[in-house]
Amino acid sequence: QMHLVESGGGLVQIGDSLRLSCSPSGRTFDDHTVGWFRQVPGGDREFVAAITWISGAPAHANSVSGRFAISKDNTKNTVYLQMNSLKPEDTAVYYCAARNGQVLTSTYHQYDYWGQGTRVTVSS
Repeated sequence: QMHLVESGGGLVQIGDSLRLSCSPSGRTFDDHTVGWFRQVPGGDREFVAAITWISGAPAHANSVSGRFAISKDNTKNTVYLQMNSLKPEDTAVYYCAARNGQVLTSTYHQYDYWGQGTRVTVSS
């Protein structure tokens, strides 16, 4: 079992930046792929980005490519999502997820572990 803890959400204005963090409580990332998803009320869980822990290979959704960047810090056992040039359509609850193995995937049900989510609101 792995409990993921997200932080860094908040209320910002159009064009602002935020950095979300995700760490496993009481464990370390190892042979995992870690992803970020987001969800709005009544909507499906949407893939945002993912990264393999061992090689650090990243993948980003087209909707955020060039604005968001996923990264990891081995020394801090943390995965980050740097979000720049935020838009109102980025408003959502952002979830960190992890799956066993080094396979980048954008399919949410292929992830085994989920955090509680952190809310991001972009105000106009």
